[in-house]
Amino acid sequence: MSKRAIAGGVCSVVAIIGLVTTYFAEEIRTGERGLMIIGNAEGCRREPYKCPADVLTVGIGSTAAGGEVINPNKRYSDLEIAERWVNDISIAENCVNRYANGLALPQGAFEAATSITFNVGCGAMKSSTLFKYAKQGNIIAMCNQFPRWVYAGGQRLKGLELRREKERQLCLAD
Repeated sequence: MSKRAIAGGVCSVVAIIGLVTTYFAEEIRTGERGLMIIGNAEGCRREPYKCPADVLTVGIGSTAAGGEVINPNKRYSDLEIAERWVNDISIAENCVNRYANGLALPQGAFEAATSITFNVGCGAMKSSTLFKYAKQGNIIAMCNQFPRWVYAGGQRLKGLELRREKERQLCLAD
């Protein structure tokens, strides 16, 4: 595959964040710091692809889990990617609000919890020790749980280690 073909399928995380903060800021609580962690960890692709878990994915980690089916033959625009991402972020935020007392969390802790929930899913997080500490208001203990979430398929992954440290730092920031 040529470099041009590869580059054509990639989109800019910064551009998508710009669209989200310009057009959809009222729809989500997660701000630029949290969006940067999620976006940089997930990457951005205009054309649907199968992720390592063999799930059809497009944009910034968007799957059909948000209720919107992915057309495998479509090339998505920046605005379509931003809209899908806002929907997916909202789902993660709703999980944090419901199971981790998200409305009472400081902004950094909320965004970090949203990031990890976006990554691993609500089902994995809702009964986690991380969410248990969040519900108790024990933010430091909550934040120190992030480094435990660095395994996928039974393997410790460097990419997850880096992401979790960024989430931990954001969690402790506010």
